[in-house]
Amino acid sequence: MFVLIAGGGRTGAQLASLLLSEDYKVRLVEHRPEILALLHQELPTESVYEGNYIDPRILEEAGIRQAHAMAATTPDDATNLSLCFMARQLFGVPRTIARVNNPRNAWLFNENFHVDVALNQANVLAHLIQEEMSLGDMMTLLKIRHGRYSLVEEKVEKGARAIGVALKDLGLPEECIIAAIIRDGQVNLPRGTSTFQEWDEVLAITSPEGAKQLAELLSAETHPERDEEKR
Repeated sequence: MFVLIAGGGRTGAQLASLLLSEDYKVRLVEHRPEILALLHQELPTESVYEGNYIDPRILEEAGIRQAHAMAATTPDDATNLSLCFMARQLFGVPRTIARVNNPRNAWLFNENFHVDVALNQANVLAHLIQEEMSLGDMMTLLKIRHGRYSLVEEKVEKGARAIGVALKDLGLPEECIIAAIIRDGQVNLPRGTSTFQEWDEVLAITSPEGAKQLAELLSAETHPERDEEKR
């Protein structure tokens, strides 16, 4: 798979590095001398293309007509929108991803500008913080289907409501599936009659709503204490 990245700041450079480690073909387009100097230290020379990423001629020379996806990761929202529009309208790129720098501009990143996926960093961070606050010790191991579902892990706390209750009687929603129960170092495949014990490790594939309900069942009904509350 060939991915063309426009914008070689920290986001673009890190994305290129990750994709290259997964054996993707990557071409990163950048024109700022100070950024190029860093890119040539971090990435293979053949993956860096020097030129103005907003120039259609430069994009074509960089190979955009062969790209399966384009990621617009520049620090300017107007530029990212223009890049996605050009990628689809002029060059027929099947998939476009754009970085949203200013959350107030997020409403513009839609099909009108041919943006398939808009990554709003402020929203992502806010949702991660909210998720950590609401799910306690539950750990997200993997995002599935563009983040709609996740593979999560959590330990069954002492005093949790789910202890001793058959899985079929827990009332979990359909979009929350218990994939495995790890007990004493052994992986157990759950059945409807299976029950949780204290300190079991639970793996589940679930939606955000299902994760919240599962976390409530596996956690003790307490909240994190502040220091003054312990006095």
